[in-house]
Amino acid sequence: MTNMMERLTSEQRAEVTRQMTIFSQGTQEIIPSEELERKVAKSIIENKPLKIKLGLDPSAPDVHLGHTVVLNKLRQFQENGHIIQLIIGDFTGKIGDPTGKSVARKQLTDEEVQHNAQTYFEQFAKIMDMKKVELHYNSKWLSLLKFEDVIQLAGKITVARLLERDDFEERIATGKPISLHEFFYPLMQGYDSVQLECDIELGGTDQHFNILMGRHFQEKFGKEKQVAMLMPLLEGLDGVEKMSKSKKNYIGIDESPKEMYGKAMSIPDELMSKYFKLITDLTPEQIQSITEKIQSAALHPRDAKMLLSKTVVRMYHSEEAAEKAEQDFISVFQQGALPDEMPVVNWDGEKEVPIIDLLVTLQLLVSKSEARRMIENGGVKINGNKVVDGKLQVSIEDEMILQVGKRKFVKMKTK
Repeated sequence: MTNMMERLTSEQRAEVTRQMTIFSQGTQEIIPSEELERKVAKSIIENKPLKIKLGLDPSAPDVHLGHTVVLNKLRQFQENGHIIQLIIGDFTGKIGDPTGKSVARKQLTDEEVQHNAQTYFEQFAKIMDMKKVELHYNSKWLSLLKFEDVIQLAGKITVARLLERDDFEERIATGKPISLHEFFYPLMQGYDSVQLECDIELGGTDQHFNILMGRHFQEKFGKEKQVAMLMPLLEGLDGVEKMSKSKKNYIGIDESPKEMYGKAMSIPDELMSKYFKLITDLTPEQIQSITEKIQSAALHPRDAKMLLSKTVVRMYHSEEAAEKAEQDFISVFQQGALPDEMPVVNWDGEKEVPIIDLLVTLQLLVSKSEARRMIENGGVKINGNKVVDGKLQVSIEDEMILQVGKRKFVKMKTK
């Protein structure tokens, strides 16, 4: 590494430092970090871009901000002239990756894989230039392996090493079954790196084992080993669980500006700095300045949240959409005005309905118990008037406006 750095001019050394600052920001772990610096220096000396790998088994095509933690890091590499290699697991996706699961993941059909992959491409285009991305389907090489090739591949790793995976250890300890084919998933992911001679592989911390398999098999095949870059998992709007659609604590990148802005404003104060660092396109200097202002109380949490919300909407929609979303939020939530647009429900049911039943029927709240709690907390209004009686019989009227919390509005229309 010393010899490599000695070959750099002062300008090149400054460029290595600049790129390392960008690539390291927000990263949970770089294995090993000095090797990343060496690869960046070599790339600059030889004027040859690095190859950055992200493997995808397209089983859940709705991209949310939690996914963009890794995608934003890919964008940073791309903006600095490096090559992004997206590996679409049309072969491994039909095997089922058990990562983080207490049971084997559902195996996908060819049609499901192709459909989900196309959905990913369309959404990824909001984050990086897909015209400059290398797209690879791992069936191109994995489907050509003969049984003897698979046996030889399996011979390059021990069972003890495979059992180091946390999910395998947990399932063994709790007596849950592990199918033999699941052991081959990390082998295949590692073999992808051998085929594409990747310099760096990105993934969440839950992909730690699989990404290290790339280094392991590259070494076994006499290749230069890739660097593993692990990104932290992003907590969702509840501030506790990992962002997930199933947990209903997510912000989808395809959501409307209004919905996206409103959801971002509900992010817990203590996560502000982390969100700025992981999911925005601001520079390291801008993020550092914002973080320092938050920590010193020079920037009020509400103002920090508004800046974050506006930034997110601008990234996935436009500057104009971000401005409008902010003005709508100020008008509705800070000044108490009604939104210009709201869902309309054509009501042809009973003219008098218990408020609890109405809230659940309109899917404004998921259960009667949750509806009762919302009323008790003063979060339900009819035509701007707070509902205080959970046993209220509501007389449905044309143009009646029902409000739940700060972001849910419904206008009733009667025949």
